[in-house]
Amino acid sequence: MIWKLIHFSALLLGVVTSPAPSSSPTTHTEEGPCRIYNSGRSADCVGRQLSSVPWRHFPSTLEDIDLSYNKIQAVHADDFPRFPQLRTLQLQYNNISHIDNDAFKNNTRLEHLDIFNNSLQEIPAAALTPLLNLKMLSMSNNLYKHATLVDSFSTFVKLQVLSMGGPLVMGLKKGDFEPLRNIKLQSFAIKCSSNLSYYEPGSLEVIQTRNLGFDMAIDQQPYALHHMLRDLTNKTFSVIQFRNLFEFMYYMGTEDIFQGLKDITVFQLIFHRGKFNENLLRMALMNLQVTPINRLRLQYIDFARSPTFVDDGAESSIKNLALDKLDLWYISNPDILRFDWRFTWFNKIKELSIQYVYFNSVPCDAWVEMEGVELLDVSNNRLKNEVIFSQHCDYKGSVPNLHTFNISTNDLTSLKDLSLLTKEFQQLQVLDFSSNQLGSAKTSQDCVWQQNITRLIAHHNQFQSEALNCLPTTVHYLDLSYCNLDQLDMAYFKKATNLRELLLSGNKIKFIPTKWGSPSLQSLALDGNSFGLISMATFQDMPQLSQLRAGNNPYHCTCELHAFIQDTISKGKVNLTDWPSDYRCYHPEAFLNTVISKYFPGQVACDIRLVIVISVATTAAVILILMLICYIFDLPWYTKATYQIIRAKYRAHKEKAAGEVQEFAYHAFISYSHFDADWVRDQLLPCLENNRNPYRLCIHERDFMPGRWIIDNIIENIESSRKVIFVLSRQFVNSEWCNYELYFAQQRAMGKTFSDVILVVKEPIDPRSLPSKYCKLKKMLSTKTYLEWPQQVNQQAFFWAQLKSVLGKPTITAERMHSRTSSVSGLSVTGPPKENEILEVLTPNVDEEAEHKHDNIRRNNDELLNQRQIPMVAFFLLVSNTLLICSSSCRTEEMCSNLKKAMMGLIDVFHSYSGKEGDKYKLSKGELKTLLQRELGDLMAASNDPTVVDKIMTDLDENQDGQVDFQEFVVLVAALTVACNDFFIDCEKSCKKN
Repeated sequence: MIWKLIHFSALLLGVVTSPAPSSSPTTHTEEGPCRIYNSGRSADCVGRQLSSVPWRHFPSTLEDIDLSYNKIQAVHADDFPRFPQLRTLQLQYNNISHIDNDAFKNNTRLEHLDIFNNSLQEIPAAALTPLLNLKMLSMSNNLYKHATLVDSFSTFVKLQVLSMGGPLVMGLKKGDFEPLRNIKLQSFAIKCSSNLSYYEPGSLEVIQTRNLGFDMAIDQQPYALHHMLRDLTNKTFSVIQFRNLFEFMYYMGTEDIFQGLKDITVFQLIFHRGKFNENLLRMALMNLQVTPINRLRLQYIDFARSPTFVDDGAESSIKNLALDKLDLWYISNPDILRFDWRFTWFNKIKELSIQYVYFNSVPCDAWVEMEGVELLDVSNNRLKNEVIFSQHCDYKGSVPNLHTFNISTNDLTSLKDLSLLTKEFQQLQVLDFSSNQLGSAKTSQDCVWQQNITRLIAHHNQFQSEALNCLPTTVHYLDLSYCNLDQLDMAYFKKATNLRELLLSGNKIKFIPTKWGSPSLQSLALDGNSFGLISMATFQDMPQLSQLRAGNNPYHCTCELHAFIQDTISKGKVNLTDWPSDYRCYHPEAFLNTVISKYFPGQVACDIRLVIVISVATTAAVILILMLICYIFDLPWYTKATYQIIRAKYRAHKEKAAGEVQEFAYHAFISYSHFDADWVRDQLLPCLENNRNPYRLCIHERDFMPGRWIIDNIIENIESSRKVIFVLSRQFVNSEWCNYELYFAQQRAMGKTFSDVILVVKEPIDPRSLPSKYCKLKKMLSTKTYLEWPQQVNQQAFFWAQLKSVLGKPTITAERMHSRTSSVSGLSVTGPPKENEILEVLTPNVDEEAEHKHDNIRRNNDELLNQRQIPMVAFFLLVSNTLLICSSSCRTEEMCSNLKKAMMGLIDVFHSYSGKEGDKYKLSKGELKTLLQRELGDLMAASNDPTVVDKIMTDLDENQDGQVDFQEFVVLVAALTVACNDFFIDCEKSCKKN
C-alpha cells in the first residue's frame, strides 16, 4: 500500500509519468528508427533524438507508441491517421508547441495520451475532441497560462486520470473545471505557478476524485489554502498531497490555515517538499488531532525552529495525535522529532517510520513516550551503537506494544548492545537489523534476548560462525543471507529447535555438514554459496523439510549428487524451488556448466554393488580365458622354450664376450624324428654329403657335443647352420624335441620371411590335424612351398635336384675357410662376395660400350648387396648380370668360345619367349609354360604334377609381380644345370661299378 501511494504521489506531481530516457544507442535498427516488437503492436522510440514522428516506418497494426524523450516540435495531421488501433501514445519530454486539430481524428480508440512536459501554448482541446475513449490524459507542465477547460471535455466520460497546469498558470478561476462536474475521476492533479496570484473560491468544488494533488506555492497567498480546503468540505479522499506548499519562505502568520482539514475525510495526507517551521507543524498537527485522517507523511521537508515559538509546557504539546502511520522521511533537520521539545506526539502512533533523518541521539524519554507504537522503523539513519543504546537509560516498560522493530541499514556493530536494548521490549516478535556491520565474534558475546522474538532478519552483515551463538534461539524465521559466512556452527541450530525457515543464500559456505539436525525446519535456502557436495545424509535429520533452494553452487557432478537429486525429485517430499535452471556442474571440467538435470552417470559407475559384481565376474572370466588360452595354445610349453632360448643366448653372449667368434659351420641343420632316422641316414645324408661338392649337414646323433645341455646343443647348432631342414612326418609332430627345434628355428627366422626354413614332407600330413601348438607350422604348410618326397623312384632324382637348388651351391664352411680359397676372393655362406671382385674375375677386358652397360648392371646389383645376408641365389643373379657384359662383347667379335655361345643361347631363348603378352623383358605365366614345354619337354613329361608350372612360377617370382625376369629365369637354369650335373656323375660312378 505504501509503494502504491508513493507512485500516486509521483503521478500527481507530474514527476514520474514515463520511464527514464533509454540508454540504448540512437542508431537506427534494420526496422528503422524505432524498435518494433510485440508482433507489430508496439513501437519503442524512446530517446532516439527524433525531430518528427517517423510514421512511415511504423506498421499499421500498432497499438502502443512511445515517442518520449525526443525533440519533436509539432504533431501533424498526417502523423497518426494510419494507426486506427492505437490505444497508448506517449509524447512526454519533447518540445511540442503545436498539435494540429486533426492530429488524432482517426485514433478514436486512444485511451492513454501523455503530453507532459512540452511547450504547448494552449490546451489542445480541438485535437482532443475525437478521443471519447480517453481514460488517462497527462498534459501538465506545459506553457499555457490558463487552466480553463472547454465544454468538449464533458464528453470524456471514461476519463479516470487527469493532470494539467503548468508553471505559467497564475491562479484558478471558479469555472475552470466546470466540464468535469459529472465525471468521476480516480486521480486529479493541478500545477500552478510557484507564485500563486489568485484562487477563486469554488474553483475545486466540482472536482470528484479519489486522489487529489496540488503543486503550487502559496507563499504570497497563504489564505488560499483555507479556500481550497473549504471547497473540499464533506468530501472523501484516499490521498491528498500538497507539493511545495511554502517553497521560498516559512509561514510566519498566526491564522490557522489548516482549520478546514477537520471537515474533510481523507485516508492519507502527504506534504511533499516545502518549508515547515515549528508553528506551521504544530498548527497542522493540532487540526489532525480532530480530523479523521489515518496516515500522515512528511517527506523532503525543510524544517526549522520558529523564533516566535512559545513553549507553554504541557498545554503546547501534541498528545492526542491518533494515526495508524506516521512517516518522517528525508527531513533536513532532526529537531523535527521533538519540535515542541517533547516526544508526546508519538504517543498514539501505531506505525512510526523515521528514515533518512540522521538523528544523532535518542533521549531516554523518547522510548517511554512511544507507548502506543507497534511498529518502529528507524532504518537508513547511520545509527551507531552509542546512539541507539545508552547504559544510562532504563528501558524497562518501554514501548510496551512494540512487536516489530526495524533498525536495518545503519552502522551498528554490537549484537550484545542490541540485545540489551530489546530485552525489555516485552511484545517484540520481529527484529530486522539487516545491512549493518554486526556479526564479529568479539562484539557477539553474552547476548540476552527477549524470548518472544520469532522472526529475525539479519542479511547483509559480516557474521563469523562463532557469532551465531549470540542470536536468539526462539526464532521461527531466520535470514542470514549475504553475511559472508564460510561455515556453520551446528551448536546454534541444535538449540534453535523452533526454527522453521532459514535463509543462507549468498554466503561462502564451503561445506554442508551431514546429519544436520533441525526437527522443525520446513524451508531452507542455500543458493549462491561455495559448496560442491550435497547428499541425502545432509537433510535426513530434518523430517519437516519441504522447501529447498540450493542452486547456483559449484557442484561436483558425482554419483552422490545424482542420487540425491533423483531421490529428492522421485519422492516429492522436498520441493527444489529453483530446480532445474540454477543447478549446474562446476567439476569435473568435462561437465562444466552442464545442467545437472541432464547429467546421467552410468549405473555401473554409481552402484558399488554392481561394480563389485562386474569386477568379480570380469576377473573370473579373464582367468578362465587365460587358462583356456594356455590350454589351447600350450602356453606353458612356449614359456619354457622361450626361457631356454634366453638362457642359451645369455651363455652364448658370455662366450662371445670371452673372445669366441661364431660363424656358420653347417650348410643345414636336419630336424627329424627318431622314427625317420633310417631315411635320413640312408637317403638324405648320402645324397647331400657324398658329392664332389658335398654339403656339410648337422644331425643330433652325430654332431651334438657330448656333455652339453640338449637345449644348448639345439640352439647353438641351429644358429651355426645356414638353413634348417625339417623332415615332417606323423612322428615328427609327436616328438617333444622336434617341437623345440621347430620353435627355435621360428625364433631365428623371425623377420626373414622364413627363407632359411626348408620343409620336407616325408609322408602326407593334413595341416588341420596338427595340434594347436603347431600354429606356425600350419601357416607355413598353407602358404609356403614345401618339398614332398615322392614314392616313385623315377621322380626322386627331380626331388634331390629341387632340394639342392633350394640349399644353393655348396660353399666353403667356417671349418674349411682357413684351408681353401676361391677365385672369387673368399665367397662364403657367411656373407656375400664383393661386387668388384666378381667383376674383376669374370670381366677382365671390357670396352667402353660394355663398360657403360657394366655401370648399369652394377647399380642394379646394389640393392642385392645392401641386404644383411645374401643367399646363393643372389650370387647367381650377380653372375647372370656379369654374363650380360660378356654377351655384349661376343656380339662384336667373330670368334666366340663355347661358354660365350652357351650364354648367348640362353639369352636368345629367354627373349624369344618374352614380350608376347606384356613386358618384353619378362615372362608371363603362359610364356613360361610355353618355354618349359618346348625347351624342356622331357623333364616336364617326367613330372606327373599338373601344378608343376605354378610351383616353379611361385619359386622363381621373388618380387611377386606375377612375372619372371631374366635374373629369376637364370636361377631356374642354374638349378637344373646343377641337378643334371650331379645326376650324370652318379650315373658314371654306377656304370664303373658295373
